[in-house]
Amino acid sequence: MAKQNYYQLSTEELTNQTISLKQGMLNKTGALCINTGEFTGRSPENKFIVKDKITENRVDWNVFNQPLDETIYKNLKIKILNYFENLDESWVRDAFACTDPNYKLGIRITNDNPWSNLFCNNMFIRPNQEELKNFTPQWQILQAPNFFADPKIDGVPNKNFSIISFTDKCIIIGGSGYTGEMKKGVFSILNFILPTEHQILSMHCSANYGPNNDLSLFFGLSGTGKTTLSADPERTLIGDDEIAWGENTIFNIEGGCYAKTINLNVENEPDIYNAIKPGALVENIKCFPNSNDINFADDSITPNTRVCYPLSFINKTTDKPMNNNPNHIFFLTCDSFGILPPISKLNKAQAMYQFISGYTAKIAGTEVGIKSPKETFSACFGAPFMLLHPKEYAELLGEKMLKHKTEVWLINTGWTGGPFGVGKRIKLSYTRKLIHEVLNGNLSKVKYQNFPVFNFSIPTECQGIPSEILDPMNTWSDKEKYKQEAIKLALKFINNFKQFESLVSKEIISACPVM
Repeated sequence: MAKQNYYQLSTEELTNQTISLKQGMLNKTGALCINTGEFTGRSPENKFIVKDKITENRVDWNVFNQPLDETIYKNLKIKILNYFENLDESWVRDAFACTDPNYKLGIRITNDNPWSNLFCNNMFIRPNQEELKNFTPQWQILQAPNFFADPKIDGVPNKNFSIISFTDKCIIIGGSGYTGEMKKGVFSILNFILPTEHQILSMHCSANYGPNNDLSLFFGLSGTGKTTLSADPERTLIGDDEIAWGENTIFNIEGGCYAKTINLNVENEPDIYNAIKPGALVENIKCFPNSNDINFADDSITPNTRVCYPLSFINKTTDKPMNNNPNHIFFLTCDSFGILPPISKLNKAQAMYQFISGYTAKIAGTEVGIKSPKETFSACFGAPFMLLHPKEYAELLGEKMLKHKTEVWLINTGWTGGPFGVGKRIKLSYTRKLIHEVLNGNLSKVKYQNFPVFNFSIPTECQGIPSEILDPMNTWSDKEKYKQEAIKLALKFINNFKQFESLVSKEIISACPVM
């Protein structure tokens, strides 16, 4: 490796080195602020999986799981290793994924800058001194933002790349400083290893538990409220993004949080706001003029501004696996069409159908080119990271739901009374109240009615919630318009699901909307 290899440096040392190299600065609360460069988000079109004997017949090859020839990978790995050998400095860290000791995965990460190594210290599970003495890496990550591929000769389409090899047990990342590529690379390999080798359901969700050790899971795509709703002062956070469900166990895959900071404020997100302190790494923000005070509303670099910090920065958390099964699962969707109810109870088939669908909607103005609400479907609420066919994760979910009598709920955190621009967003206080009423058992005592077309069960009443919003048609002034728009949304579900119909069971297909 490099002439000077820094191994397992402390947070303070990595922060000081970053500042010394003029690669970052401290904000007013002492957090390290850096810029990831050209790439401020993942680059899924440049992520590849080596097609070999392990993956050839198991990976669901698709737009996210792109195959790569083994020779191309080997040649690029040789180049990136030569790059590290010629550096003056590199940073090496040993860490784990998975808090359950039965499934801990040892990972050795090599970076070409100190702040990327700080990210790994915060996001992965930190070994104690005894564990470091006998540490044996099972996987390796080579991450070099300043190493670029040559598309003309290296066999990849662009200068940046992220490549996973299951035979070599290595992830190589070049040309991009976006730290989330490492986090999601590890998540991707575990989405292959845990289900295939251990029959463990790996999930893109958050998890928490209450005073009686009752467990809840929260699935949702970006902007649906996954982090917000799982950070509950009355409950203990297990993890906010990557969770695994084994045989009578729920455990966190990570050791930290990687939270969005755009428009962050202490009133709505106190845990995240207060975690921006010494040891935290803040990405791609800007400060108010002539100060080191972060302007959280500034999205001029990217709307995807982020902070990563150890889980211990949150007040009520645990770093231990829970020997229990989820009582409740919440699928979060931000329906900007204003069609779906604020809460619906799903049966097993509906839960599997919604899980495979992974629906939410993008709002006008949030992305370039989005002029009106746009539906988005991401299988298993995390399609870019799921290496197996969605039906495999859905079948595991269905089996576990049935075995442990886990209840599943669809929560709309989006609009009511009309689509975006006409209706209003469902109040966060209402959503929190509905979830609390599920958790305390009160929603098991009320009457339910059928929600047409989608055939969900929806409560007719809930203490503290205006009854008219529980059935979304009641909130629209033009009822016929609502019915027409509901059918349009149902057709979007049906058309999206056609790609899965030939491989899933008739039970799951039976949960398709009916018009």
